Amino acid sequence: MPKIAIVTDSTSDLPEELVEKYNINIIPLTVHFGQEEYIDDKKSLSLEEFYSKMRESDVFPTTSQPSPGDFIRLYKKLLVNYDSIISIHISNKLSATMNSALLAKKDLRQEDITIIDSLAAHAPLGLIVLKAARLNAEGKTKEDIIGEVHKMIKKVKAFILPKTLENLKRGGRIGKAKGLLASILDIKPILTLTDDGHIGIFKTTRKWGNAKKLALKSIGDFISGKGDLVVVLSDANAKKDVDEAEAEIKKNYNPKNIIKLKIGIVVGTHVGTGIGITFYEE
Repeated sequence: MPKIAIVTDSTSDLPEELVEKYNINIIPLTVHFGQEEYIDDKKSLSLEEFYSKMRESDVFPTTSQPSPGDFIRLYKKLLVNYDSIISIHISNKLSATMNSALLAKKDLRQEDITIIDSLAAHAPLGLIVLKAARLNAEGKTKEDIIGEVHKMIKKVKAFILPKTLENLKRGGRIGKAKGLLASILDIKPILTLTDDGHIGIFKTTRKWGNAKKLALKSIGDFISGKGDLVVVLSDANAKKDVDEAEAEIKKNYNPKNIIKLKIGIVVGTHVGTGIGITFYEE
């Protein structure tokens, strides 16, 4: 049976234990504080150091995608031992990472490489990649894995609750929510990933605590109760809020599994502080 390599980028924020267990290959993005560069590899800059720098630095951080050359080097390395590659990445509406991957594939056009736009980032991307990696470990065919990945892309839902929109506005990632004058109107939005991979507005409230309650209540609007509910709670320097959300979800929805993730330095650059709630039914 052909050997398949699964590739994603560091915005998936997958825990190291799952990356190692399922042999997932991660290509990192980079965070810049002025002339200082930090690879998003969970080593060059800890989350504690990152949030401290973001609070104290006069320079707003920026991010950059891997280059086509970075992808070519990784793909060539993998193709020594693998017959094909499935490479699943952050939405092309949020990053140029997909473009770099596609340019690398063009350079390696004779190789069996499939590039997939997850239309997502962070936990939704991570769940999609994890699905592919688990199916790969079970020995499923490339065609079966790709088919299930596209089903997962449509299935996974996410709410993003930033405590301020400043990072999203300054980083240019606010997408279809760009008309929201939150800083002026003191609106606290619940953001979501749109079907075409943008960040959009789901609902708005006047207080962040109300936004959290509304997001938790709204989970019920997207689940049937017929499948096992899997939830990922994401923490961007807001552990207390994540713990409170976990208690509410357990009380109201009886999930099969709740996974807690830290929002990494690239996604954290654009979200700032806040939480994410990602879920789907198996």
